[in-house]
Amino acid sequence: MDLKDKLLSSFLAFENNVDLNSPVHDVRSEAIKNFETKGFPSKKEEAWKYTSLNNLQKIDFSVFPKQETVLDYKEIKKYFLHEIDTYKIVFVDGVYSSYLSETTHDGVDVCLMSAALTKPQYRQVIDVYFNKVASKDESLTTLNTAFSREGAFIYIPKNKVPKKPIQILHLATGNEAALMLQPRNLVIAEENAEVQVIERHQSLTGNEVLTNSVTEIFAAQDAIVDYYKVQNDLDTASLIDNTYIAQKDRSVVRVHTFSFGGKLTRNNLNYYQNGERIDSTLKGVTILGDKQHVDHHTLVHHAQPNCESHQDYKGVFGDRSTGVFNGKIIVDKIAQKTNAFQQNNNVIISDKATVNTKPQLEIFADDVKCSHGCTIGQLDEDAMFYLQSRGIPKKEARALLMYAFANNVLESVRIPELKARINALIAKKLGVRVGFEL
Repeated sequence: MDLKDKLLSSFLAFENNVDLNSPVHDVRSEAIKNFETKGFPSKKEEAWKYTSLNNLQKIDFSVFPKQETVLDYKEIKKYFLHEIDTYKIVFVDGVYSSYLSETTHDGVDVCLMSAALTKPQYRQVIDVYFNKVASKDESLTTLNTAFSREGAFIYIPKNKVPKKPIQILHLATGNEAALMLQPRNLVIAEENAEVQVIERHQSLTGNEVLTNSVTEIFAAQDAIVDYYKVQNDLDTASLIDNTYIAQKDRSVVRVHTFSFGGKLTRNNLNYYQNGERIDSTLKGVTILGDKQHVDHHTLVHHAQPNCESHQDYKGVFGDRSTGVFNGKIIVDKIAQKTNAFQQNNNVIISDKATVNTKPQLEIFADDVKCSHGCTIGQLDEDAMFYLQSRGIPKKEARALLMYAFANNVLESVRIPELKARINALIAKKLGVRVGFEL
């Protein structure tokens, strides 16, 4: 039985274990029909031209964990941003861990998707927001919707700001020979609200893990959402991350993606601007080696006038790694005075590394300021010579240039402790120790 057939047959068992009277029962049923029709995406589709899922489909993944696992905090402390106090929503093999988590209902809701989908007090919020911006056609998104049950539910009411940032951590223990996880997150910031979220997926053993994640983010008028994705997993872990963002007037949503590890990572990041004077920021740093593969697929749809979007992705690729960037900006005819920027710059430090990049603009308005571009090259030999001539060893000189290369992405990180952690991850990835922070 291939993975698609296994998932289709598992859906019947899944439905028997959830509330058939749930407000999303019909949504799940429709979603599994869409996935059955479309199946897994293939390289024949333009959006998946450079990323193949064929090898993953040959693995016999468990769809549901057979047992619940308890972890000690000291075993996994290093995966948290433990330098500061945060709310924490932790899942172990897809199951919520109350022992490792710290949730709240003190003026804001930082809790579980399973609670939001089943408790009457959340019914109105679910009816308004759940599956309203996520794609009904993208096959892996519909697969996640069909199995949507657990994940993070974050609701920030009007004029509220949580007392501290929120961490979402998904852990895979390796108790299963191969495990597939499908977390579903919903983040809502109402009018003039503000929230900071850090998300991480982490495998703890060398067993195969495939995570198919979907996150919906809603930013109402004047809301601010800062979302950080830290991707530094083992070489047996694969992640498909679909994030959908709906913004209203004068809202600001910034998503930073740091991709440093994992076998195959696919980031689909989709912004929909449904108001005026909106600001959307998409930034990322990718540093890969071995045979790792990262694919960033972005979309910003400008549907109203007087809005901005800023995309800046940097990549460093060594060994036999592969990087893909496919970014699209759409500017509707009504979206005059749009200011859209898109840039993808890559450095190849191995003759066997590969980068495929395709920035795109579709502009139907005539009074806009839009630019896009991409570069693929090697380190500047003159800069290397300059640093080495001043007594800096070659390895450290390369690291300094890499840091300078990534600086304008890191400088917009608004949590100092997270910025320091990312600096440390970059230094470790480059194999050097540096005595400064960007």
